[in-house]
Amino acid sequence: MPASYRRLFARPGATAFTLAGLLGRLSMSMTGVSLVVLLAERRGSYALAGTVAAAGLAAGAVGMPLIGRLVDRYGQARVSVPATLYNALPFTGLLLCVRSGAPDWTLYACWAACAATPNLGGMARARWAHLHRDDPAARHLANSFEQSLDELCFMAGPVLGMVLCTTVAPEAGMLVAGVLGSCGALLFAAQRRTEPPLAERSAGERYGSPLRVPGLRVLVLTFLATGVIFGSLELTTVAYADALGLRPAAGGLLALVAGGSCAAGLVFGMLRPRRAPGVRFLWGVAAMAGLLLLPLAAGLGGAGLPLLGAALFVAGTGTAPTMVTGMTLVQDLLPPRQLNEGMAVAVSGIVIGISAGSSLAGLVAEHAGPGAGYRLPAAAAALALLIALAGRRHLEVGAPAKVLTGVLAASAGAGAARAGEKASDKGAEASAPTVGAPR
Repeated sequence: MPASYRRLFARPGATAFTLAGLLGRLSMSMTGVSLVVLLAERRGSYALAGTVAAAGLAAGAVGMPLIGRLVDRYGQARVSVPATLYNALPFTGLLLCVRSGAPDWTLYACWAACAATPNLGGMARARWAHLHRDDPAARHLANSFEQSLDELCFMAGPVLGMVLCTTVAPEAGMLVAGVLGSCGALLFAAQRRTEPPLAERSAGERYGSPLRVPGLRVLVLTFLATGVIFGSLELTTVAYADALGLRPAAGGLLALVAGGSCAAGLVFGMLRPRRAPGVRFLWGVAAMAGLLLLPLAAGLGGAGLPLLGAALFVAGTGTAPTMVTGMTLVQDLLPPRQLNEGMAVAVSGIVIGISAGSSLAGLVAEHAGPGAGYRLPAAAAALALLIALAGRRHLEVGAPAKVLTGVLAASAGAGAARAGEKASDKGAEASAPTVGAPR
């Protein structure tokens, strides 16, 4: 590990919560492909697999901000432990329903009921933000490291899930994912010395929705389109490999996407940002849109799995810089006491997009050629770029940021005014307890 990253772990307890969170996040990366393979094998329908996955993701998009608000109010351990224990019940119910041949509606109900899954990646970012609250460079490094960990999980998770589902039993991937997720969340909650302190609230103090911040609305819509990329790319790749009679190779192909993003994230973290976050975000989205034309060309051209894998790896390099900068913008645009909820809202946009992308890709996989589904991530990336360009003026950090009472600025103001407000905000943050922001 480069020395710049090793210094993150000089803080006591940093290694423990990182490793514990890694287990839970590995579980999340396994469930997508494991659920698709399980339902495709036991029920014989990619369309059903896609829509069941979509139902669970849509329910999670509703539950995630609620969990984030509870974390802001009561703390990570007090919320994540009961949420983890609750989620084990419908998760087990899903496996039993699939195994027993229960009606399709029970699958939707059980998977949608798993809506209180703790966002371990977000809570890990909250801890880094608290530990390095006075060091923006360290926070940028930590955000990049966390993004790379996410991608590392999405390298190993699909491969592990696919191997378990195809060599042990179709249910094995989901079963192992459930055990890892529960253990990881409980171990993470047990690391109390790095848990961010709760922000003090005045009596009767209320906050408006984080979506009242214009910049966050732009980010959420952009993330929604980005989620469509993730969801459609995953299911399309599984269906493409299956059409060639090489279903087990799908996990490796998905790992290449995550591998490209992981490498890009690590490199990006070591670079010193020289442009404003809003500008970096636009460049990241533009790069992502351009690079996703590569798997489209490989899929439609019938290039075969080796060339498709290379295209997916290169396309993945556009993801991490975009996500790191986007999450940095969320942290800068929101008041400290709403960061967990605000980050959860941003992630919910991604989750809803994944839901829509999985559903659409499942339908395309059943009614079109094996490579046709790669049109979906390419189109979604172009849409993300259009949204970011249309709302770029709201991504200027300064004027609309750090609103503590829900009363937001109506316009951005002049450049000098923004600089003065930003300096004032930094002074306020230095004297106030900070709760970090998750992905």
